[in-house]
Amino acid sequence: MSWTTLLPVLIILSSLIPGLLIFATPEAAARRRIILNMTGVTVKLLLVALMLAGVSRGFEFRFAIAFLPGAELVLRGDALALQFIALSSVLWLMTTIYAIGYLENSPLRSRFFGYFSLCVSATVGVALAGNMITFLLFYELLTLATFPLVVHRGTPEALRAGRVYLAYTLGGGTVLLMGIALLHSIAGTPDFVPGGYLTSLADEHALSLRIAFGLMIVGLGVKAALVPLHGWLPQAMVAPAPVSALLHAVAVVKAGAFGIIRVVYDVYGIEATTLLSLTRPLAWLAAVTIIFASVRALQQQDIKRRLAYSTVSQVSYITLGVSLVGPIAAVGAIVHLVHQGLMKITLFFCAGNFAETLGIHKIQEMDGLGRRMPWSMAAFTVGALGMIGVPPIAGFISKWYLATGALEVNQDWVLLVLAGSSLLNAAYFLPLLYRGWFRAPPAGGWHENNFAGQRLETHWMLLLPPLVTALLSILVGVFAGSIFSPLGWSQFIVNREFGL
Repeated sequence: MSWTTLLPVLIILSSLIPGLLIFATPEAAARRRIILNMTGVTVKLLLVALMLAGVSRGFEFRFAIAFLPGAELVLRGDALALQFIALSSVLWLMTTIYAIGYLENSPLRSRFFGYFSLCVSATVGVALAGNMITFLLFYELLTLATFPLVVHRGTPEALRAGRVYLAYTLGGGTVLLMGIALLHSIAGTPDFVPGGYLTSLADEHALSLRIAFGLMIVGLGVKAALVPLHGWLPQAMVAPAPVSALLHAVAVVKAGAFGIIRVVYDVYGIEATTLLSLTRPLAWLAAVTIIFASVRALQQQDIKRRLAYSTVSQVSYITLGVSLVGPIAAVGAIVHLVHQGLMKITLFFCAGNFAETLGIHKIQEMDGLGRRMPWSMAAFTVGALGMIGVPPIAGFISKWYLATGALEVNQDWVLLVLAGSSLLNAAYFLPLLYRGWFRAPPAGGWHENNFAGQRLETHWMLLLPPLVTALLSILVGVFAGSIFSPLGWSQFIVNREFGL
């Protein structure tokens, strides 16, 4: 068995094995748990770097075993998979550091980090899945791995949110299974391929293919938080801040959006989706989600809930770009997979810092926050301005390509959606920045906390990750023209998908 066959398996095992060992680690063995966490993430980053180098040089990475008649379990590392895996691996490192600091004196840390590692393994499996059967397997494992993280605190509110989360995601998984089964009965389950494999069947099986597409989009739309399937996401904000960051930037919502990219580009393909008139309804659904969720974000007074509705809106940019079926818009959609992750994880890290250090959960409590926590507030500002689309932060690059891509395919109405979304982004983010930087602190000063009067504004493990991800949000925008940037890699992916 060659190294190109083994590498996809090793990337999954690099987090799976440490996760299983962490479950068996005594609660008091903090150093052993940290070593297992950091070893796993370091090995994964090295393996992903090796695969990136191989894919850029034309190597093919594929592992397959027999599973169902006409359907193998396939792990395959292609350019699109690497976009998602690289994001997951880098942000896993940042989230691991953050979670170690955040949960320093908390109970049940071995359970938390065990499921945390399983969640990353499932996410990477979703990215490496080489066909829809394999994708479904890891997609459902992701649901099971994240549920214990959502309910980690064990409060009645957390348990209620967990039940809602399971109802939505397991229901979505069932609908996705129905769509995949119908598709399998028509075309089997071959590997994903740029341009799809259904074009020759579009005329003969038009109705069945439309039904299968609708079922799969509904199933994937639950995790991608498309309206009206988004209800679980704001309720899941009762989870600890590292889990919120994981749900919004790395794992669950990105798995749904990534699945939509796979279905449109590598199962149906541009030609088949156009022949079957599938993309226009998807574009309108994404547009409604973008505006609706932005309006709902404006109504929230809890910081994490406002960020949650912002995620519902921002992730739908990916679906919108994919549904426009033009190469420039596709670049904007695929690069936003990375850009949104960097910006949103920064915002959730900072929200966690505000809550953990000063007990701040509500927007009206943010007055003068920049004077007490200037570095965290600065990182939050970068993330917020990036979401609005202020250059040169990453979000501007995504919106630029989505807008020019819409013009390329004569879908001018998309510009109104993007402009309206940006205005609403400004309306719900700028008041937070104004309060943090320009309002006076509350009378009586900040209440006592463990870091008052110390050199750093909070624990260094809580401060370092948002500073790094905020810096990355700026750098991927400033150096977007580099061939090694997320934008450059996205153009490489799109050139293959569109045969350019």
